[in-house]
This record gives sequence, C-alpha cells and structure tokens, in this order.
Amino acid sequence: MEEQKEQARPTATEAASSWAATQHTTPVEPLEHLVSEEDIRRGEQVGARRSKDPGLLRFFAILNGGLILTALAIVLFKTPNHFAFGGTSGVSVILSTLFPTLPVGAFMWIINIVLVVLGFIFLERKAILWSVFASFALSGYVSLFEMLFPGASTASITGDMWLDLCFAVILPAIGSAMVFDIGASTGGTDILAMILRRHSTLEIGRALLLVDIGIVCIAAVLYGPRVGLYCVLGLFAKTLVVDKAIESIHLRKVCTIICKEPLKVETYIVKELNRTATISRGYGAFSGQLVTVIMCVLSRREAVKLRRYAREVDPGCFITIVDSSEIVGKGFRGVN
Repeated sequence: MEEQKEQARPTATEAASSWAATQHTTPVEPLEHLVSEEDIRRGEQVGARRSKDPGLLRFFAILNGGLILTALAIVLFKTPNHFAFGGTSGVSVILSTLFPTLPVGAFMWIINIVLVVLGFIFLERKAILWSVFASFALSGYVSLFEMLFPGASTASITGDMWLDLCFAVILPAIGSAMVFDIGASTGGTDILAMILRRHSTLEIGRALLLVDIGIVCIAAVLYGPRVGLYCVLGLFAKTLVVDKAIESIHLRKVCTIICKEPLKVETYIVKELNRTATISRGYGAFSGQLVTVIMCVLSRREAVKLRRYAREVDPGCFITIVDSSEIVGKGFRGVN
C-alpha cells in the first residue's frame, strides 16, 4: 500500500515539467475582479502618503527632538563624567577642563561658529543650511540645560558612572537616528566631513574616526585611564547603537506565504492592508504539488495581522517572515 502511494507521488522532474507547462497555459490570475477601482485608488493614496517625505513642521519637530536628547546626554551624563567620545561635544568637554572659566555650551558655540564659517567658505550655502541650524540649535539647547541644571556639570545625577555611560550612549544614539531618518544631521563635525568630502581624497569615515580616537586619547591623559577606557567603550558603543537604532526605525518584514487559499490572502493584503504582493508559481520538492507563493513587504504591525489572517484561512499554511531595513520603492521611504 505504501509502495502504491509512493509511486503515485510525482517525481521532482515530473513536477518541474508540469510547473513549466503551466507558465504558458495557466498564468497567475490577477486580482482585478476582486479589487474595485475605488480600492485601487485608495491603495495608491496610502502608498503615496507612505513614500512622502515628512512635512516641514514634522521635520522641524523631529530634528529638534533629536537635538534635545543629544543635548540632555551632553549636560547630564557626558560633562560630569568627562566622557569625551569625539565630535564637538568631546572637544568642548576637554576644553572646559583646560579652561574652566567657560562651560561646555560656550565652547560648543565657539567650535560650531568656526565650522559654520568654514562651511560657508568651502561649501554651497544650500548644502549646509540644516547643518548650520542643527549646530546652533544643539549649542543653544546645551546652554539652556546648563542653566536649568546648574549642578549637573560638576556632579553626576545618578552617582553611577556605568549607568551614566549607558545614557550618554543611548540618548544621543536615539537622537541621531531620529535626525538621520529625516535626512538631516546634528551639525558640528558633519560640516567638516562635507568639506573633506568635497575638497580632498581622504576617506571621511576613517578621518573622523581618527579624530575621535585622538580626542579619546587626550581624555585618557587628562582624566586618567579609568575615564579613558570608559571613553573608548563609549566611542565604539555609540557607533553600534546608532546603527542599530537607524535599522530599527526602517525595519520592515518580508513575508512569504504558501497556503491553500492564496486568493483570500492576496485580497486581504490588497484591500485590508493597502499593500501589494508578488505572486509566483512553484512546486514542492517532496510533494511535487504546484503551489502559489505570495511575497510582500509589510510593517511589523501589518505582518502580525497578515500572519494571523493566513493562519485563520489555512491553519496548515507555510509562512516565513524575515527582517529587512533596506526597502526602496513605492510605499516605502527612500524612493526618489
């Protein structure tokens, strides 16, 4: 009996031949008969909103939110512990130690003004407009928080150096990710990077990393090996956390579904989620049966809804969901 069942199952070669033949005789059926013109128009409008860049007001709010988080980290956690991870804030922390008559915020103003002047000399004004704003706004927020928290520059608010290091890394990382996500920057050394990119053949990332390492070395000499090692740890942790934060903002789910009710799943994706999908034909290597493969890219919340619906219409469906942070196309950020 088992031998008869085994013989009845088509081989992979037979299934492949049958699958190839269907590509010309039974093409994948579109959803035109299931989706009205109003559904299509509504889906296009939703996709356009998803791809659209943030408005000026939202752009301004996100930019300032990111700068505020960065400024709080500088005043409350970096300055009292002498954490000099690099950038204008790291240089300012060192200078405020060498010249204690001026606070960190004042040195940030001085450094950023110098960088802005250099930017106007060597770059087009339009290219550095938001970097100039970010440089001055960050300096302003640091000066404001120094006035609101007058004792923060000399004493840690937690008394725990390790806890301060965590927040000195996490807050600027979140702030930078917010700012980078809207296509802006936090200013400061970003202006220097643009100048080097335009007027030299230096590798920008390596040059800025060497500058940051130099700042950390100076901090180790000034504040001792313990603080220096904290700064080294913070420098590398900052890079990793910023990258991870940016990836989490852009994170999407690539969903692949094989089920017995593909039309229902396709209709749900188009009509309920206002997304589209790529439909292809395949065959099971073991069973030899022809299957419909549905592939789509969704947000995390949409992926949960689709997984729940697919399991409802076909409890035995096969689903794979993979993370991706590099999605470019209509309905997603990054399309030009």
